[in-house]
Amino acid sequence: MSERLTQFTSEGLVFDVVDAGPLDGPVVIALHGFPQTSAAWAEVTPVLTDAGFRVLAPDQRGYSPGARPQAVSAYSLDHLCADVLALADAAGADRFSVLGHDWGAIVAWTLAGSRPDRVTTLTAVSVPHPAAFVRSFAGTQLLRSWYMAAFQVPGLPERVLRAHGGRRLRSFLLSSGAPDPETAVRLFADPRAATGALNWYRALRQPSSVKAGLTRVPTLYVWSDGDTALGRRGAEGTERFVRAPYRFVALEGVSHWVPEERPVELGELVVDHLLAHAG
Repeated sequence: MSERLTQFTSEGLVFDVVDAGPLDGPVVIALHGFPQTSAAWAEVTPVLTDAGFRVLAPDQRGYSPGARPQAVSAYSLDHLCADVLALADAAGADRFSVLGHDWGAIVAWTLAGSRPDRVTTLTAVSVPHPAAFVRSFAGTQLLRSWYMAAFQVPGLPERVLRAHGGRRLRSFLLSSGAPDPETAVRLFADPRAATGALNWYRALRQPSSVKAGLTRVPTLYVWSDGDTALGRRGAEGTERFVRAPYRFVALEGVSHWVPEERPVELGELVVDHLLAHAG
């Protein structure tokens, strides 16, 4: 697998990106979640590039050292989606497939819903369609999402999660099945990175001109029944918000961290999806 480390700019910020696979291959933009980096896709990417796809995996806003604004307003979905479009433009990709896990899936759903002129296919991992997620709060999802409310407090979560060498962050991630909490612990050692990562949650209340809406591009949604953060109700309710070919795959005995826990299986699912809807 040919892999290139490069950068692109968006709104005056500089982002690091891993660019892998043939330069003339169909582009897949892979978006990581919280609190991760592009490294989350390290074992998924070779499956895609071996099939001829070019994979662009950026360290997103708040995670790239050159793209860590501290204002909450800088993390609205308008900005997060604009960053992905700027990456596609820099790569010369008028159209691209988007693959997202966790928060990356929320950006992916929003891009697919708001810019079907640019997005050819969507693969969302773990997080359901935003509207299905909101509806699931009528069930057990509200309890599962307790941390989202806790993260709203300015400054305090950063201090708590960074204290004692990241002990509480490490414990929080291990309890969810994370295979490598040390990546996040190292990231949170930088106060600006910690605030940037948490600002994704705080910006949920920020106004945004882009909405997920109904998804009208071919969609693959992969969920796992061992996910402590995201329950079955939202997962099974997602289909009603897709007006295009749709496939739902539920992985048994897998935690929230699907790209690291089942990278080859996930990669093969993505390749099958992409090939089924090529062009």
